[in-house]
Amino acid sequence: MAFDNGSTPNTDEISTADLLWEPPETSKADRAPKTDRIVFGVSAVLALAFLAWGVIARDSLSKLSASAMQALIHNAGWGFVLASSGFVVFALWLAFSRYGNIRLGRDDEAPEFRTLSWIAMMFGAGMGIGLVFYGVSEPISHYLNAPPGTEPVSFFTDGANPGTEAAVQGQAIEHSMATTLFHWTLHPWSIYAVVGLAIAYGAFRRGRGQLISAAFTPLIGERHANGAVGRVIDIFALFATLFGTAASLGIGTLQIAGGLKELGWVDTITNPVLISVIGVLMVCFLLSAVSGVAKGIQWLSNTNLILAFLLLFFLLFAGATVFIFNLFPTAIGSYLNELFSMSARTADVGGDATETWLSGWTIFYWAWWISWSPFVGMFIARISRGRTIRQFIGGVILVPSALSLIWFCVMGGSALSMEQHGNGVSGADGAEAQLFALLGQYPAPTFMMLLTIVLIGIFFITGADSASIVMGTMSQRGAIRPQRKVTVFWGLMMGGVAAIMMLIGGSDALTGLQNLTIIVAAPFTIIIVLMCVALVRDLQRDPLVLRSAKGEEVVAAAVIAGAQDHDGDFQLEISPTDDSGDAAEETADADGASTPEDEAPAYTPTGS
Repeated sequence: MAFDNGSTPNTDEISTADLLWEPPETSKADRAPKTDRIVFGVSAVLALAFLAWGVIARDSLSKLSASAMQALIHNAGWGFVLASSGFVVFALWLAFSRYGNIRLGRDDEAPEFRTLSWIAMMFGAGMGIGLVFYGVSEPISHYLNAPPGTEPVSFFTDGANPGTEAAVQGQAIEHSMATTLFHWTLHPWSIYAVVGLAIAYGAFRRGRGQLISAAFTPLIGERHANGAVGRVIDIFALFATLFGTAASLGIGTLQIAGGLKELGWVDTITNPVLISVIGVLMVCFLLSAVSGVAKGIQWLSNTNLILAFLLLFFLLFAGATVFIFNLFPTAIGSYLNELFSMSARTADVGGDATETWLSGWTIFYWAWWISWSPFVGMFIARISRGRTIRQFIGGVILVPSALSLIWFCVMGGSALSMEQHGNGVSGADGAEAQLFALLGQYPAPTFMMLLTIVLIGIFFITGADSASIVMGTMSQRGAIRPQRKVTVFWGLMMGGVAAIMMLIGGSDALTGLQNLTIIVAAPFTIIIVLMCVALVRDLQRDPLVLRSAKGEEVVAAAVIAGAQDHDGDFQLEISPTDDSGDAAEETADADGASTPEDEAPAYTPTGS
């Protein structure tokens, strides 16, 4: 049942054209690609300048990014916290409102992709590399180094009796899983859903280009959306996509290098090793990118979904099976119990220590998801044509959130169980090595490590593949199928930016990735908030909404009048309104039919 959203249109302003309007069969996004020289040129120059800065003066770039990130977290961290929770509320409101039945396309249009492929592509593009990287390391980190407001398990268990120790370990597991799910379920996918919905609705329902700027048409007008203001928005979106995706590629590179070290194929993880890994993966990306969505990404995404579930089933049934199954209700309950307190956590709660923790975890995640949102939003918009808003939001939020729950309960649960029994992975050489340290304690460790490296590699390729197509779309005025040379260019730029982001972190490459991600995401947060306003304006004038409002008004008036005049014994029929007069005659066709604007349900007594 849809909730009344309190935004019923004024029926006096509804015209015949509004009531008869139908979404176009094609949109500007279906046109042949044509490069926007301003968007592409400015973005390319800025990206090349960043690469040059990173190569020539890496230390100054590192210092500037660190100081800018610290100032941003201190002064505007609250903005990330408020905005991310606001997007959750907004997305769920849309799904349950009267807008939920609106289709992203023509009213009779069927979904373009099968549901399983749709979910696989969405999940792989949305956070694939991050899940593999943090699947083990984040639950373990929160278990041993508790979030603000809780104490680490070691604080209570040193010298404690067995009963007390077990109880405290249980509480630490609850806090660990609640915090992990908070970072990976409703909040990130709500951000993606809001951006993706605004783009998909504008492109497939309104016939606009598949651009972030096009979503602002109801707010700033078509002239400004296609002019200088729109181009500035698209440049911001393109830059956010570039850095957000590069951060993910960098994380994947770190973990693959960690796996190679665990296998004994490299002695230490050095800069040349990282650059070599990126180089090999970028060659694989180029082979995939030229085949397009229907071939390359869909095939790789389906393959990766199979490999991911193979890894999950292996850990589930070859390890602590009962512990993992017990963890599912525990994780769900603790997440729901702590959701509101975690959503409100800011630096004011615990001072500098909390601010430091937030910058490395929650705010980094919100910034990461926001910086990914132009890419993921545009990509899931591209593959969601023909679905209703309710289907879109339900699929985009609930299904990946459920998959994230399964992933972290299996991966994190396996690691937590071993940690409790003294065979922990926390002593591994960095977060990137903890998954491989876990696999080293299972049967067939070499095979499973190689499978995991392949899994990460395919996630890397699908992420770069999808992102390069999206950035090509942004560069070529919203064309769904951008030119290959443009997508290849942006794919290579992603690899270069990922390398620089890791290198400026020095010995802690992850810090360099986090700092720049947060900085780039800040302005785009404001853009997403304004997109929400623009989307609501668009939806209020959707023909489905206008017809419903007009129908409710005229039927209600006819029913009331009929009940008053005929004591409830009446029927409805269509006839011209009394005040339409000459207008009805002028608009009548050869058979004497008048337009819907001049007709209304009239009541007459029933035959009884």
